[in-house]
Amino acid sequence: LELSKPMKLALFDFDGTITTHDSLIKFIRYACGDGNFMLGIAVLSPILIAYKLKLIPNYKAKKYMLSYFFKGMSGEIFTRAATEYSLRHMTAIFRLKAIERIDWHKKQGHKVIIVSASMESWLKPWCDENSVALISSRLEIKDGIVTGEFLTKNCYGIEKVHRVRDAYELSNYDYIYAYGDSRGDEELLALADESFYKPFRDN
Repeated sequence: LELSKPMKLALFDFDGTITTHDSLIKFIRYACGDGNFMLGIAVLSPILIAYKLKLIPNYKAKKYMLSYFFKGMSGEIFTRAATEYSLRHMTAIFRLKAIERIDWHKKQGHKVIIVSASMESWLKPWCDENSVALISSRLEIKDGIVTGEFLTKNCYGIEKVHRVRDAYELSNYDYIYAYGDSRGDEELLALADESFYKPFRDN
C-alpha cells in the first residue's frame, strides 16, 4: 500500500509581508492618479487620524477609502484597472525574499495561500498567474457599479483564521507554516506549527 505524501500548508499575509508598501494605497494612486489621491487623502484625513489613534477599526477606515475613491465607478473599468495593476505594476512593491520563499514552498509541493485583508480585485489576477490560492476581502460590484460595500467580512485578525478553516480541512495537513507582519496576523501566526513575523525585512 502506497502511503500518500504528507501535505503541508503555507499561509502568507500580503501587505507588509510580501510587499514593501500597502497595495491598497498603491492601487488607488494607480487607478485615480496622484492628484486625485492627494485630494482624497486630505478629505479623508479625519478618518485616517481616527484610525491611527485606534478610534475606528481597520475595516471602517478601509471602507471609507474605497467608497470615496471608487463608489459609483463602472465595475468593468474598476476590474480592468485592478487586473492591469495586479499583473503589470504590483511586482514593483514585492520583497524578493518573500517571492523566493513562496517559490520554495511551491517546489516542495506545499499548498501556498495568500490570506489578506486587501481586495480580491487586485490580488487574484497575480495569484492565478502564479498558481497561488487566495483568501481575501471582496468588494461588491452590483448591477455593473462599484457600491463601496464589502461582500465579505474584512479578512483581518481572527477572521483570517475563520476563512482559512472554512476553505480548508486543516486536519488534512500535517504541518502549517505562516508568515505575517502586523497585529492583523497574530491569530493566523498562532494557527501554524511554524510562524514567521516580519521575516523578509532586510531587503
